Amino acid sequence: MAALRHRPADMPGAVRGKGSARSGSAAAGPAEGTGGDSLFLATLRIRIPGQLWTGRFSTAHPSLRIEVLNRTEVDEHTSISDYWISGHPPGVWAPEIAGYSDVHRVESLAEVADGCLYRVTYRNPPIIYDYRRLRMPIQFPLRIQAGILMWEVIGRRREFEEVLRIARGRGTEVSVASIRRRPLRSHLPLLTEGQQRLLAQAMAAGYFAVPRGITLTDLARALGRSKSSVSEALALIEKKLLESALRPTTLRP
Repeated sequence: MAALRHRPADMPGAVRGKGSARSGSAAAGPAEGTGGDSLFLATLRIRIPGQLWTGRFSTAHPSLRIEVLNRTEVDEHTSISDYWISGHPPGVWAPEIAGYSDVHRVESLAEVADGCLYRVTYRNPPIIYDYRRLRMPIQFPLRIQAGILMWEVIGRRREFEEVLRIARGRGTEVSVASIRRRPLRSHLPLLTEGQQRLLAQAMAAGYFAVPRGITLTDLARALGRSKSSVSEALALIEKKLLESALRPTTLRP
């Protein structure tokens, strides 16, 4: 697969501890004065359990930056995700990742800027079953560094509180990095999983960079699709995102 020349968005500059004043106040107040027609947009700072490969791998290499770009279910207990991981040469981390017990398969896909795209087939972590039960979308990309996952949660108040309750009930160290509220209608229409995956791939390849890091022809070739199908799919994604962005909304206090 041809190398794609684009650098994904940087990880947050520093991972702050759970004791910050902002985290404490945000965690204490999400349920106050909120109607059922609003969404919470919260960023959670989660210490990844040590039995998961992402937790062990990122803790062993704290300077690495990792972005989880998507997730596709293989069966009830298995998923595939594409990860951008910093570090050279291309594919350097594949043998180590393949050695973790919850990893079934690792493929090195393409060199991207100062890292590489890896496709990992793995056993589902417990949080996947919780999200499936709550029917909540997982927002990508997810960012990981030094054993810490920055997880964006979008849902109604009861769903947000349930995610916190479940995480803390499992003994997971979790704190709220930021939180805000927005009317439910402002996040419609949602992209399908396939559209989210294509958007993430196009962004990682540099298609939306300024200046553009890859042509439509090269992007289609890298994805193994026809130029016309990729063009039409991206046009539909852009249309849905623009319609959502232009819809009048009012942030609630």
